[in-house]
Amino acid sequence: MMLVALATVLFVPGLWAQFGGILSVAPPLTVKTARDTVVTSKLAIQLRNGYHVNSNTPADEYLIPLSLTWNPSALRVREIVYPKPKMESYSFSKKPLSVYTGDFEIVTRFAVPADAPLGSSTVTGRVRYQACTNSACYPPKTVEVTLPVDIQAH
Repeated sequence: MMLVALATVLFVPGLWAQFGGILSVAPPLTVKTARDTVVTSKLAIQLRNGYHVNSNTPADEYLIPLSLTWNPSALRVREIVYPKPKMESYSFSKKPLSVYTGDFEIVTRFAVPADAPLGSSTVTGRVRYQACTNSACYPPKTVEVTLPVDIQAH
């Protein structure tokens, strides 16, 4: 029985698609900044045609939101700004859903403390999402993100 379930998962092409580049995050540009400033970084996200992800504010509680989280680092997250979602109707839902499709950006504003260490470092984070088509949603996935940072003296 377990073998049948495993074989079903392994050979259903739609499930493999979730792991085959449905959503990609372009490597972010190096943030060059100084201490005691606020700096902005943009994450460019590409979603393959025919797919959508729930926005960061999904229409229903049970839907898995798109989220960006940053690990603790020399930079302090001040604000994460998601794009304006689209309200789209799908056959599986009675009401429109708040989603992202195509290419979009998530912007993060970081504060650089006055005592931040000088030099090159990285800030790591994660983009979590659940990709869906008009007929199915796939298991949630997480993409690791690395932001290069160069803090210079004034």
